[in-house]
Amino acid sequence: MPSKFTVMKQLLVSLLALGLVAGPLTATPAEAQRRSDQGEARKEMRAGNILRAREIENRVLSMMGDAEYLGFDYDSTAMAYRLKFIKKGKVLYVDVDARTGRILSRSR
Repeated sequence: MPSKFTVMKQLLVSLLALGLVAGPLTATPAEAQRRSDQGEARKEMRAGNILRAREIENRVLSMMGDAEYLGFDYDSTAMAYRLKFIKKGKVLYVDVDARTGRILSRSR
């Protein structure tokens, strides 16, 4: 008969394996929205309705000096990109109209 330790170890390994298999199949509402927004951005870009993310990045990066660029998100409802930076320990956001490239807001 296996020891309690062996049984617990097998149970833990089984639960971990199950979690690894099931984990990627489920998404939080925020993750699902982000995937939806990314798909919408691709669709709008192909249709010529919004600028490419790289074009927006090139415009904004040159204005941000020594701030470190962390990435961007696309908001399909607002049709806007939000670029995220960090400078001297402070997180900065730049919101840009995806259709025109015009800066909508910039945190200080």
